[in-house]
Amino acid sequence: MTPPLPGTVEVSESPAALAERAAAWVAGRAAAATAEGGGFAIALAGGSTPRALYQRLAAPPYRDRLDWARWSVYFGDERAAPPDDPESNYLLARQTLLEHVPIPPGQVHRMEAERPDLDAAAAAYSAVLEATLPPGPAGAPRLDCVLLGIGTDGHTASLFPGVRALEVAEAWATRSLATYAPFDRITVTFPLINAAAAVAFLVTGESKRAALAGVVAGTVPSARVRPAHGELRWFLDAVAAGG
Repeated sequence: MTPPLPGTVEVSESPAALAERAAAWVAGRAAAATAEGGGFAIALAGGSTPRALYQRLAAPPYRDRLDWARWSVYFGDERAAPPDDPESNYLLARQTLLEHVPIPPGQVHRMEAERPDLDAAAAAYSAVLEATLPPGPAGAPRLDCVLLGIGTDGHTASLFPGVRALEVAEAWATRSLATYAPFDRITVTFPLINAAAAVAFLVTGESKRAALAGVVAGTVPSARVRPAHGELRWFLDAVAAGG
C-alpha cells in the first residue's frame, strides 16, 4: 500500500472546487488569527495555480467578511523582474487580490527582486521577516500561513533540486536559481516555511503526480516541508490525486 502524503489531504473534483475549499480554509485561519485583535501574516505563492484562490478571496463573501486591515502579506519567492513585469509573482497577487481588498499598502511586503544585487535583496527581505514577525518556538519568524505550489520536478517556492538554497539554515530568505527562465530568483528558506503555524500546498493536474510521489518517497525538495509546530495541508484536484 502506498504511504500517504504527510499532513491533511483534501481532494476536490476540479480546480475551481479546490480554490473554493482553499479560500474557506484561508478565511478560517485569518478569522481565527484576528478574532481577538491580532494580525494575520500570510506568504503568498506564485505561479498559475493560486490565481483562482486569490480571485475567490477577492470576491464576496470573503471580500466583505474578512478583516483585511489586519492582514500582512509576504511572498514565498520572486523572479528577478520589475514588479510590473508579467513574470512577477507580486504582479499576479496585485491584480488578482491586493487591488481588490483594503490591505494597507505598508503591510504588503514584496521581494525587491528587480535589484541588481540579489544577495543584498534577499538579505533585506530576511531582515524584514525578522523585524515584522514574532519568533516561533525554534526562533525563526512565524507566519500564520504559507501558501505553496509544487513543480513537476518537486520544487516549491524557488527551492529547486540541487540548488544551494536548499541548505540555507541561517537566513529566512536567500538567492536561488531556477531550472527555467527567468532563472534568477529570491526564495524563502525551509527554516522559515517550517516555522509557520500552517502551510498549504495547492496542486492541480496530472503533470504533478510524479512530484507528489516524490514527496511521499522523500526524494524532492517539497518533501522537506514539515512544519515543526504547525499544520500541513494539501489541496489537490482529482486529476493530481490520480482518482
